[in-house]
Amino acid sequence: MLKEPISITAVSSISSLGETSDQVWESYTKDEHFLAPIKLEEDSVWAGVLSKTSKKNVQAIRDRDPRYKALDDSVLYAIYAAREAVKIAGWSNNVDFGVNIGSSRGATTLFEKHHTDFLNQGTTATLASPTTTLGNIASWVAHDLKTKGPDISHSITCSSALHALLNGVAWITSGLTNTFLVGGSEAPLTPFTIAQMKALKIYSNEGIPTLSNCQTNLDPKQAGGYPCRALDLEKTKNTMVLGEGAAMACLEKGSAPNALAKVVGIGYATEPLKHNVSISSDAACFQDSMHMALQGLDPTLVDVIVMHAPGTIKGDSSEFNAIKKVFCNKIPFLTTNKWKVGHTFGASGMLSLEMAIQMLQNQKAIPVPYLDYKVTPKNIQYVLVNAVGFGGNAVSVLLSK
Repeated sequence: MLKEPISITAVSSISSLGETSDQVWESYTKDEHFLAPIKLEEDSVWAGVLSKTSKKNVQAIRDRDPRYKALDDSVLYAIYAAREAVKIAGWSNNVDFGVNIGSSRGATTLFEKHHTDFLNQGTTATLASPTTTLGNIASWVAHDLKTKGPDISHSITCSSALHALLNGVAWITSGLTNTFLVGGSEAPLTPFTIAQMKALKIYSNEGIPTLSNCQTNLDPKQAGGYPCRALDLEKTKNTMVLGEGAAMACLEKGSAPNALAKVVGIGYATEPLKHNVSISSDAACFQDSMHMALQGLDPTLVDVIVMHAPGTIKGDSSEFNAIKKVFCNKIPFLTTNKWKVGHTFGASGMLSLEMAIQMLQNQKAIPVPYLDYKVTPKNIQYVLVNAVGFGGNAVSVLLSK
């Protein structure tokens, strides 16, 4: 555990769950998922898509500044969530906070567009390079918020957002700064990105809607049951679904009076690879990261674990096996949000952190509706949040009230 806690004074997101804290919590209290059918070229897939209202709000950012018109959605999602987080934290007069935003894929839409143009025409647009570099996410957020602190972008695949939190904690505890904006952003709902997941044979084909159905207002729960069966350890096929969105958190040194939650422990680990997407059957990386985050705390005091649980057979089971090894006979309440919002790659860890904060704030554990829970915690004091990416890069973050 940390010698001194780090306060989370704000968290904000934009995803298929909504935009405001109230909207997100209301979405979590429902048993329905927020995945919808989308049409990609001649294909039809499930995805976690922003609502029409959210897309309109993002478009408003693009329209208000000519310089923003050429930016990828991943940048605009980050700007939207960052603006709201800074507003909630009351950092309007703070110009020295750092910015660290992770993303697995970065500017997927623009990259695919510019590459297609190059293949067809032999040339590409002037702004192709600056608008597709991974670094332009944090740079544009820092520009938009007019901060003079350090701005960092990085990709550690699906654990990118929680690695951003690790960096923020490190900067603050080092004494170089007292405040840091951290998070992740992803806009992966593009033909090539989804084709990559299908090539890995991990994308859900549960109740795939027909192309004609993509134009209708389907009840998603009735249309395909639960397309993503994250944390269902009895499933016989992979059911991962991608989602888009961004989530940001404001970190401050010590115990701030307006803290929503406190970071009291952090852990990280990487396990040796057998192949590019491998992870051991009992996720040695998760065992190490959870042990590190819990150092100094009795594991039995952890009430809830928000699992990474992407909806794949091996990914879900290996993390569960790691939890069994760390927590032995007293396994905490286990949950995840991938079944509801999809896997948002680099943003997923921060969306999980937001879910953890919501449960701490509302003192209510959010179950996965198709799982059978024997015990549900009535009081929630400690929540552990997990994330891992391709390459076995695991992060665990311990939160308290």
